Amino acid sequence: MLLSISDLTKVYRGGTRANDGVSLSVEEGQVFGLLGHNGAGKTTLVSQVVGLLRPTSGAIAIDGRDAVADPGYARRVCSIQPQAQVPITGVTPRQAIDLVGRLRGAPRSLVRRRMDRFVEALQIGEWLDVDGERISSGVKRLTSFCMATVSPGRVVILDEPTNDVDPVRRRLLWTQVRAVADEGSAVLLVTHNVLEAERAVDRLAILDHGRVIAEGTPAELKTGLADELRLELVLEPGVELGAAEVPAFARRTTTAGNRLIATVAPDDAGAAVRWAGDLRIANRIEEYSLVPATLEDVYVQLVGRADADATAAAANATDSAAREGDDVRAA
Repeated sequence: MLLSISDLTKVYRGGTRANDGVSLSVEEGQVFGLLGHNGAGKTTLVSQVVGLLRPTSGAIAIDGRDAVADPGYARRVCSIQPQAQVPITGVTPRQAIDLVGRLRGAPRSLVRRRMDRFVEALQIGEWLDVDGERISSGVKRLTSFCMATVSPGRVVILDEPTNDVDPVRRRLLWTQVRAVADEGSAVLLVTHNVLEAERAVDRLAILDHGRVIAEGTPAELKTGLADELRLELVLEPGVELGAAEVPAFARRTTTAGNRLIATVAPDDAGAAVRWAGDLRIANRIEEYSLVPATLEDVYVQLVGRADADATAAAANATDSAAREGDDVRAA
């Protein structure tokens, strides 16, 4: 196993537990997704992998070597595209990519070949010699990806690599992410974009409040929803659908902005289409779709269940404390 993380815990001053017993492993040539909402502990985890943060407890091994005891080794064998934009004001993308490749010890000829390959594949050649201050956030993001992969480490960490990138180049970028893994690196992909992660990763772990709540291939994680469909309605501006208006066949209903999402059994597909069609005729929705359940549905279900369990545990703890207080007063 190229990257192995065992029972990793990180507690900040003040008691904030960013990671809580995280264990996972990534093989050579694999794209492993680390999926979770903002604040789930993803960036804290990768900062420990590359030796920028020291774990409170637990172990990290890269190629069998203790990366916690030797953070310098971790920084040498890992390359990272950070979540924050890399500051390249005063230099061009060409200069920034070339500099990082040479700092990592790659021959200049190899750096140039790989840079040319990525620039062509990502279609950013027209900005290659433009000052970094004058290029868009999306092109800066793509430049950051090139900087991380022009001389890739044994472990390549991509933290939200598609932020600010336009839809066309996002697709091109995912192809290059796959190519980097196929060349032999272990790619640890950090993202909150569930739908894109489903197409890009070999395996993934879902993090919630610093803990791994599920791990597997996208197909394995969707096993429980294999026989369900995903109904998505896009509501007209100002329109709301009350709970009483939603038919019983629309289960696990959630809302996100002007979208209502629910799961539907295959036997109810016809009824779901008729209901959505009636809503569209009544000008209450703009459009609708009915498709097989996605990894996003799994994510919503798992995180919702984990949050409900945490709330129940907190309530039980409060009740226990109250009962103990009553017992003390009675005594």
